[in-house]
Amino acid sequence: MKEEKKKTPTCLEIESVVADMWGYRKTLIVPNISWGMGIHECDLLILTGSGWATEVEIKISVSDLKKDATKRHAHQNNKIRDLYFAIPDKLIPYIALIPQNAGIILISTYTYNIAPKRVETRFKGEIVKHPVSNENAVKWDDKERMNLGRLGCMRIWSLKKKLIEIKRSIIET
Repeated sequence: MKEEKKKTPTCLEIESVVADMWGYRKTLIVPNISWGMGIHECDLLILTGSGWATEVEIKISVSDLKKDATKRHAHQNNKIRDLYFAIPDKLIPYIALIPQNAGIILISTYTYNIAPKRVETRFKGEIVKHPVSNENAVKWDDKERMNLGRLGCMRIWSLKKKLIEIKRSIIET
């Protein structure tokens, strides 16, 4: 069987791996928060049942990491207790570009044999460094939790509309 080139995960694939790691059935996990919460843009915002927030910043290239260092907010906000960077394993040589207080989630690629001569690429995540928690962080109140849930639900309808468009496009071609 021909050996495939190692695939780099997309942002969407990394989001899925991280959501599985945290358990989307027991925590509120909302992607792409950019407005409505009074905080900076977050690739993934995770809220535990006890009200603590974690930000996961997803980076898939060296230029992503370098650009992140120029952000004015520096991922600092008292609504967020922990910060992680989720990166593909190819970025290990560039870990020094990640803020010292951030935890690191390493995304690795592996192949999965699903049938003879049929291999599927999959990804798994591993926390290789835990963050230094923000000591000034505060728990989210019920109103903030509800607002985050509302923003997450809004994403569902946007995605459903996109799926409808994709389905129509496939049928037309």
